[in-house]
Amino acid sequence: MFLLNLSLGSVSIPTDAIFNSVIGNEIKRSWEIILWNFRLPKAITAIFVGMGLSISGLLMQTLFRNPLAGPYVLGLSSGSSLGVAFVIMGAGFLPTFLVSNYGIVIASSLGSFLVLMAVLVVSQKLRNTMAILIVGLMFGSFTSAIVSVLSYFSTAQELQKFTFWSMGSLANLSWNSVLILVICCSFGLLLSILSIKPLNALLLGENYAKSLGLNFKRTRFIIIFATSILAGSITAFAGPIAFVGLAVPHLAKLLFQTSNHFILFWSTLLLGAILMLVCDSIAQLPGSDYTLPINAITSMVGAPVVVWLLVRKRKIMF
Repeated sequence: MFLLNLSLGSVSIPTDAIFNSVIGNEIKRSWEIILWNFRLPKAITAIFVGMGLSISGLLMQTLFRNPLAGPYVLGLSSGSSLGVAFVIMGAGFLPTFLVSNYGIVIASSLGSFLVLMAVLVVSQKLRNTMAILIVGLMFGSFTSAIVSVLSYFSTAQELQKFTFWSMGSLANLSWNSVLILVICCSFGLLLSILSIKPLNALLLGENYAKSLGLNFKRTRFIIIFATSILAGSITAFAGPIAFVGLAVPHLAKLLFQTSNHFILFWSTLLLGAILMLVCDSIAQLPGSDYTLPINAITSMVGAPVVVWLLVRKRKIMF
């Protein structure tokens, strides 16, 4: 899928030309520019976005024991949206350097970070995990309300720019941006790998996990922190991409018929990367100059697949 993603687009690049370019052989100059400046950063972004969101969804669904929990359930996406809304729709009150692509990334990161800090502070005070879920939803509602107020007073051009950001995009990232995203996602995934054994213990509930000697408060903190790093960094660079984090863990459970996280973690990781590459390949509309919003494609492709698997398997493991 990675190779197919690199070869498809408005200009088709043969697979042998991709291999020749990677090993340093001469290929068409136009192909080389397209490959190294646009498609390769986008394909790497797709892989890490898919892996990060899928694992975030798995962590949240296991922690809250809720099949509808996703990576943005703690309000991180709403926090990012609020930060971006201030930059785009409050541009008249901000310094010029902030009203740029990097300004949007900084604002998005700061917004999700502030919501993360609030959730982590609250999580230390609350003993009930479900209460944290409700707090996350309340933070999300509060920030969405402020975004609505900003939208009401903004111009049509500002609204359009914010709408385009909210559709999500894997393109237009420089190699420096891709590197930062890869480092953040790798750190979040490493924390998630360390949580595999505790996640299995949490399947039967908090009390069972505590009876096995699990430090529940520390485990909960690590899981929330890992999810926040993954979801926050991805939203900052690629926008709020829907569906993947919610659906891919279910897809892995349906395909592998297991709730063992030693299997589920790695299958979710790979399926997330594959799904994002497939969706991005479709969004490029091969042979056309148009590129569709990635958010629309993830839902249009993913939802029917999950429904079909549910009907076929008739049961799902939570």
